[in-house]
Amino acid sequence: MEQSGHHFVAIFGGAVAGSEAAFQMAKRGFRVVVFDQNILPYGKIEDGLPKWHDKLRDKEESRINQKLSHPNVQFVPKAKLGDNIDFAEVVREWGFSAVLLATGAWKDRPLPIEGIDNYIDKGLYYQNPLVYWFNHYHEPNYQGQQFHLVDNAMVIGGGLASLDVVKILMIVTVQKALKERGHEVDMFTLDRGINRVLDNLGLTLADLGLKGCTLFYRRRDIDMPLSTQSTDTPELLEKARNVRKKIMDNFLTKYLFNFEPCWAPVNKIIENDRLEGIVFQKTKIEGDRVVPVEGKLQEFKSPLVISSIGSLPEKIPGIPDRGSTFAVDEDDCCRLEGYDNVFALGNAVTGRGNIKESMMHGKEIALDIMDHYLNWQESDYEDWLRTSENQVEDQVKNIANQIERTQYLSPTVINSIQSKVKSLQQAVGFNGSYQHWVEKHLPERLEDQLEASKK
Repeated sequence: MEQSGHHFVAIFGGAVAGSEAAFQMAKRGFRVVVFDQNILPYGKIEDGLPKWHDKLRDKEESRINQKLSHPNVQFVPKAKLGDNIDFAEVVREWGFSAVLLATGAWKDRPLPIEGIDNYIDKGLYYQNPLVYWFNHYHEPNYQGQQFHLVDNAMVIGGGLASLDVVKILMIVTVQKALKERGHEVDMFTLDRGINRVLDNLGLTLADLGLKGCTLFYRRRDIDMPLSTQSTDTPELLEKARNVRKKIMDNFLTKYLFNFEPCWAPVNKIIENDRLEGIVFQKTKIEGDRVVPVEGKLQEFKSPLVISSIGSLPEKIPGIPDRGSTFAVDEDDCCRLEGYDNVFALGNAVTGRGNIKESMMHGKEIALDIMDHYLNWQESDYEDWLRTSENQVEDQVKNIANQIERTQYLSPTVINSIQSKVKSLQQAVGFNGSYQHWVEKHLPERLEDQLEASKK
């Protein structure tokens, strides 16, 4: 017997924006299928938020699980647009009432130096694969790309994601140096302050034979996007700048790295077919503009360069784009150009790859900023997070209202969609139970290993 007519919505990406959109649609009685390219739909919460946030990651992933467990939501893992699923086919032939794109931003913004990418893995790393490795290399079955982090590395970028990269470098190199001297210190202790650890041991970076990594930024510390405070008036701007400087000073004190403001990368230094450093142009700030200082170029040598200048959505065949973002009309529910029933959410719209920025269109879960703010407590974070949830709900309501003005899908179309969904699920061994799938594929937390080793 055919099922009764209804609306059926496809959502690609099940993390921040996708899970919230699915939940809001499901609450309105829509049938929803969430496709995710990974085994689990946690996106940058799991793969881009450094693993010292283990408890926060677990908490927010639990919220995603609750939303995707709604009876009106189906889940399809390991389904990637442009790979094993064709965008045009899904939109034109499957028959969905609407398609929502919440695919995130996983591609690093290229470092703007001609030919620099020829030296990836030859002195150059990019942020996204580096953080993914850092989060997973401790897992027994990890078989992904390997990274070798060394002292005196150079990080190019600015903002919270760049500070996370700096922390990774300092934690890994200091932990290794301490171990060589007989001091076993876990990552979570170093996260609370490398300076405290060394002070308690009566050591300095120099005693460990370390120089520390260096962060190069084209602006000043007071310009770094480290605070969400308003800057609408001169007084508010000055206050925000003071907060940014305090945050940066706090990081420098805790993690013992170096900071070089007002330098923009312009060329590469190559020796023996390896990247051995960067030529920088000195800059100055005039109003909001970054202005080069004429005649002021300087070479900075380093055994490792890490680019952390932002993330972009991956281009997908059939999806129109405007360079770094999908081509959407932001005044029309972020409707994709050329399509009546395709909409975009989150980083695919904002063109930003960190969790904080995705909040404007997703569920606003800036997990990575909580412990970057001075004096923030978990309760403050929770209050701020819950307040921001309404933003994606409002956007989805507008989309849902448009869908509801269209005709229900016929039972034949719905059954056809169900059949295609089931076939994709079966192909990857998904038995239809989201909760069972999650329990079977839970990521292994480093803290669990640490606790087990102490028993």
